[in-house]
Amino acid sequence: MKQHALLREGLPTLVVVISLTILLFLLNPWLSFFGIGLMMFVIYFFRDPKREIPADESVILAPADGLITNIDEVDENLFMQQKAIRISIFMSPMDVHINRSPISGKVSFIKYQKGKFMSATNPKSHDVNEKNYIGIKNDNFKILVVQIAGIMARRIVNWSSIDQVVKKGDKIGMIKFSSGTQVFLPVDTEISVKKGDKVISGITVIGRYPK
Repeated sequence: MKQHALLREGLPTLVVVISLTILLFLLNPWLSFFGIGLMMFVIYFFRDPKREIPADESVILAPADGLITNIDEVDENLFMQQKAIRISIFMSPMDVHINRSPISGKVSFIKYQKGKFMSATNPKSHDVNEKNYIGIKNDNFKILVVQIAGIMARRIVNWSSIDQVVKKGDKIGMIKFSSGTQVFLPVDTEISVKKGDKVISGITVIGRYPK
């Protein structure tokens, strides 16, 4: 049986919804069902399921739950300073919105960038939306995880810090409501997924270190 917890980031929203539900009940008991529905959604959205992280250190894990919308090769000049394979993941409101480290290593780069709040399904959103960059490196190579806000996601939460040592599958942040996450990997990485695949953060293997 899966174990779930509630993220602390969801508590303020839950308190507001509970207060609204009480108010609706005082106005009309039938209206309180609307508030109860909102409470259930908030609890579901901010769920924090327990994940069994694969022990194999040769694998690279998905940084987010969601659907792979694109895999392409680009120049990554911000942190990796090289050509990279970019894997884009769309996170719907029904997905778990916690971001996890794809590899074990040290957080060596963090950059927050203000931007717009276009729909995460719009290809242009990856370039113009608000985002947060988290660069992680180890003895093998560097990777870059990018948290991207969406039309509903108005807050990117970063739980990582410079020089923090993270293990593969550790929580490094979250994005509230629908949004997108990208991971940049070296071009010689053995990619294990394709466009259209559904991935689960901390569980799905998206690639392996080059042999």
